[in-house]
Amino acid sequence: MAHHPRMRLAGDAAILLEFGQTPDPAINRDVHRTARALQRASIAGVWGIVPAYTTLLVEFDPFIIRAAALMERIQNLALDDVVEAPRCFEIPTAYGGPFGEDLADAATRLGLDPEELVAQHSKHRYQIYCLGFSPGFPLAGILPEALRLPRRTSPRTAVPSGAVAIAGFQTGVYPTESPGGWHLIGRTPGRLFHLERTSPVMYQPGDYLQFRPISGEEYRHLEARALAGEMVVREVANGPH
Repeated sequence: MAHHPRMRLAGDAAILLEFGQTPDPAINRDVHRTARALQRASIAGVWGIVPAYTTLLVEFDPFIIRAAALMERIQNLALDDVVEAPRCFEIPTAYGGPFGEDLADAATRLGLDPEELVAQHSKHRYQIYCLGFSPGFPLAGILPEALRLPRRTSPRTAVPSGAVAIAGFQTGVYPTESPGGWHLIGRTPGRLFHLERTSPVMYQPGDYLQFRPISGEEYRHLEARALAGEMVVREVANGPH
C-alpha cells in the first residue's frame, strides 16, 4: 500500500484502518483499493466494509475469525494497481430562494454576496470521497476556505430530495428526503438515487461533481423531464478542474 494503515480495534467486533488524518485524494484511493481487496478476498466472518475519507471500518464476527487473524489477513491483502479514470457529473442547480433557503444566511455569515457564494461554489469540481449517510449521498470536497461553515446548530427533520448543501469542508446532494444538518444553498431536479436503475447510483468514490447554476424556469423544465424518466444529470469531461 502506498499509505500503510494503522490498525486498531473498534470494540470487540470491528477493526479500524487509519490511512491518515487529513482528507487527501491519494489517501482516499488507498482506502477504496483496500476495500475492494477485502471484498475480493471474501474472508469468512467479515460482514461489513465501510470506507470513509481516510479510514476503513472492517466489521466481523469474532466467533468466526479472531481479530489478530483478521489483521494479519488485511496486512497480506493483494491490492489491485488499476486506477480508473475519474468521471465528472454536472449537477444542474437552482440556487437560493425556494430552492436554497439557507443561501442568504450562509452568504452573510461568510461575508459574501449570495451571487459570490454561488459563483464560488459552482466554479470548482469536487471529488467524491465516500458515499453515506443515506443511500447515494455523495460526500464531496474540498470546499475552498471562503465557503466553509460548521453544520447547523439545529438539524432539520426533513431535507427535500435534490437539496444541494455545504457543511465544513464538504458539499453534497441529498438524493432522498431525509433529516440533515447541512446548509441548503440550492436544489437539483436530477434524480441521483433511483432503485429502478441497473445502478441505483450513477457515480462512485473518485468521481467528481460540478454544479451548474440554472434558473427557476429551467429547474421546472428539467424536473418535468426527470419525472418522465429522463436523465438530466450528465457526464462531462473527466477529472479535476
